[in-house]
Amino acid sequence: MLIEFSVANFRSFWEPRKLSLTATPQKDLLESNTFESPVSGLPRLLRSAVVYGPNAGGKSNFIRAMWFVKQFVVSSAKEHQEGEGIAVNPFLFNQLGASHPSEFEVQFIQEGVRYQYGFAATKERVTNEWLIAYPGGRAQRWFERTFQPESNDYQWYFGSRFIGRKKQWQEMTRNNALFLSTAIQWNSEQLKPVFTWFQRLYIIGHGTLIDPGFSIKLCQNDEKKKRILAFMNEADISISDILMETKEFSVEDLPSDMPEALKDDIRQKMDGKKMMRVGFLHPVKGEESPVILPLEEESDGTRKLFAYAGPWLDILTQGRILFADELDTSLHPKIMRFLLSMFHNNKTNQANGQLIFTTHDTSLLDQDLVRRDQVWFVDKDQANASQLYPLTDFKPRAGEALQKGYLNGRYGALPYTSEARP
Repeated sequence: MLIEFSVANFRSFWEPRKLSLTATPQKDLLESNTFESPVSGLPRLLRSAVVYGPNAGGKSNFIRAMWFVKQFVVSSAKEHQEGEGIAVNPFLFNQLGASHPSEFEVQFIQEGVRYQYGFAATKERVTNEWLIAYPGGRAQRWFERTFQPESNDYQWYFGSRFIGRKKQWQEMTRNNALFLSTAIQWNSEQLKPVFTWFQRLYIIGHGTLIDPGFSIKLCQNDEKKKRILAFMNEADISISDILMETKEFSVEDLPSDMPEALKDDIRQKMDGKKMMRVGFLHPVKGEESPVILPLEEESDGTRKLFAYAGPWLDILTQGRILFADELDTSLHPKIMRFLLSMFHNNKTNQANGQLIFTTHDTSLLDQDLVRRDQVWFVDKDQANASQLYPLTDFKPRAGEALQKGYLNGRYGALPYTSEARP
């Protein structure tokens, strides 16, 4: 479960900016949109947060920040070699950005324990890394490393409650890798819940296509296929069945509008390999036989919804966390409301999965779907730095027309078009 995430000096973010999923005391949609924290003493947590803002305002960069954190935690110890650079992108509209480290911190709950983990890094090295655990509600600083430029070496700290082969893990940690990742590679049992939390994050966006592979894999199991079929039908996609066929790859199975260069690249990689072909059965009124449409011939919205189906159901069943950039792309507003409502439902989201997403669909603001503390904005200031701030900063009245207020510029984070110029 995510409590908050902060980022500084990364892409369009300069000063530290954080998104919090801690619920405010407001009572509206309390039972559906929030849940009680499993850790005593913490306030209720939100099941979702939506981020609005203009194009190039920084929404995607916020999702990219979490994607970078996940990838670095999961892979820095096993995929980075000594001397390789770290793929971090600092803020470049301040002369200090390139020489200062980018910094990230995540507060979360895993297996009933609250953790506070963060690190700072330049392209050359990790400059800081720390982990604080709160078993039983009391803070325990498990480890911290800080690079000392004067001695060109690290200062290390290990708490008494942190167990394992600490000295060995320290010596095995490269400058361009995280201690957390390294210790996991060398079998730290105590750190597994922390590593697993990052490993289980779903992140969709940051310029990548949504891969339907997970949904296709689930459909090979009859019971799971039924769940995906029900998911599609609940979203008002009229499908009577999903057909699965294993066949040898053919370039003819690729979408007709796919660029030839991309087709050639896929052909070289897939030539001679087996592939799973997916088809949807659509009932036709007045006809006995349904129409079979291959997945690649379906609409963008249907293909995207199918690609989402597997991860969406997994997140809700397992209580996982999804970061999604531009969730509304190719989806009708009605589908958007359906997807969001599944998170805001005690029956479909019994495990308290969480969704953090960016969108341009302002109709969600006035559909009695989100609380005021679930709405965030990203906008750039005069120094070209992205600012992340919550709707609650404006203290909107109960019942205030949020969509109208946003589109009228009350909360900022609107595109500056020629029509708006004096």
